[in-house]
Order: sequence, then structure tokens, then C-alpha cells
Amino acid sequence: MSRTDAAATVHDAQTLDTYARAGWGGSVDRGARPALVVIDLTRGFTEPQFDAGSDLTQVVAATASLIEAAHAQGHPVIFTRIVYSRAEVRPGAITWLTKAAGMRAMLEGSEGIVLDPRLPFDAATDAVVDKKGASAFHGTPLAALLRSAGCDTVVLTGATTSGCVRASAVDAVQDGFSVLVPREAVGDRAQGPHDANLFDINAKYGDVIDVADALDYLSGTPGHGGLS
Repeated sequence: MSRTDAAATVHDAQTLDTYARAGWGGSVDRGARPALVVIDLTRGFTEPQFDAGSDLTQVVAATASLIEAAHAQGHPVIFTRIVYSRAEVRPGAITWLTKAAGMRAMLEGSEGIVLDPRLPFDAATDAVVDKKGASAFHGTPLAALLRSAGCDTVVLTGATTSGCVRASAVDAVQDGFSVLVPREAVGDRAQGPHDANLFDINAKYGDVIDVADALDYLSGTPGHGGLS
């Protein structure tokens, strides 16, 4: 499916024309040193028995294939988690939790913050970045890790499309990284917000691509030994 076809499945011709006339929707430059950033694919998001979770089986499977491709080429793979201490979830401690009260369940030591066991996480090479808000970059060492590894492009996967993925895409491009988002490797709790935010990311912040395209890119780009 082309970029135009994908957008047309969500928005009408007038919207597409308005965005085109405004100059949105250019393609990003794909760099020679990508990193894969896996956003919040912890059990609290990927399993429906958790209050903040949903069944993200297909997203996990698509992301797992990208992790394996990145590992094979020596590209950095960085996982993020939302994690709070009990002091941080007290009323008034973190402003975002007034709006996103469901995130209070992401407590240190809880099952909800455990990386989905279906993902091929490699403790010897992969980094884990804990965060307190939506963006994987805000208040975290992620940008520094990427720059120290010489990365110029981030492939973003994970959850949720309308929340942490979108926020991370915005901050990534503002920090100077090209952004790619494989559509099959991101997910949300509802289809409407998912589709709308993929459209918005594709128009303004990065390229929304097929997972097969992402696999070709990660597999065809020589790696340089992970985060070393």
C-alpha cells in the first residue's frame, strides 16, 4: 500500500488536498545508522487482562521480527517502559497522572512493567530506558544513547500509537533524527485514534511504512555493534 493509499483510507480527498497544499508529507532521509526503539511493549500494554492493556499480539509479532533483524545486523535496540515508584503515583506528584490515571498501575516491581516475554530481548546488548511520561525522549537518556552510537535514524515500534509512539516521533524529529514507523508494529486501544495518529505522524514527523520495508532497511544497512 502506498503512502497516498494509506492516508486515503482514513481521510477524504479534501483533507489530503489541504495537507498537500500546505506542504506536509515529504519523505524523510534514511540514514546509514538506524536504531530500533521499542516503546512500552510491556505486559501492562500488550495483554488485555491489564486495565491499560489490549491484545497487541500482532504488534508484538511484527516488532519481534524487527528486533531479530536489528540484532542480526548489530543495530542498537532500545526498549522503553513507563515505571513509577509509589511516591510518584500519589495525587499531585506527577501532573500527567491526573489525566492518565491508568498509568498509576505501572509500579516498580509489578507485572505490568515487565517486557512482553514474546519479544527477543537480549540483556547483553539491548538497553532499557525507563520514563515517566509519554515521550521516550523527554527526561530520559535516549537521545544521548542514540548519539553516542552514531545513530541518525530511529525505527519506532510499540504502544500506543496515539500516545507514546506519537509523542516519541515528535521529539525524535525535533532532536534531529529521521523517523520511520512500521504500521504493523504499532498499536492502540481503539482503531480511530490509531488511524488518525498514523496519518498525522506520516504527514508531519516521519514516514509510516510497511513492516516489510522496515525489515529490508534494517537488514540491508550494515551495523556497527549495537550501543558500543
